[in-house]
Amino acid sequence: MTVITKSELIELGFGPSQSADIIRKAKRLMVIKGFGYYDNRKLGRVPVEAVEELLGIRLDSPIKGVTANA
Repeated sequence: MTVITKSELIELGFGPSQSADIIRKAKRLMVIKGFGYYDNRKLGRVPVEAVEELLGIRLDSPIKGVTANA
């Protein structure tokens, strides 16, 4: 599983507040899907797939930690 952080979203061109909001929403989505691990305030990494589902786009990036999905 590939994960993404707020700083990596910023490197992709999202603003700091928008990046934090994306991470927060992705964590909420993961909790709804039954992954209680993401119900943690200090956790700052979420699966790339959760972010892609939220945004409706595929993240292809050379950033470390973000890989192209086949």
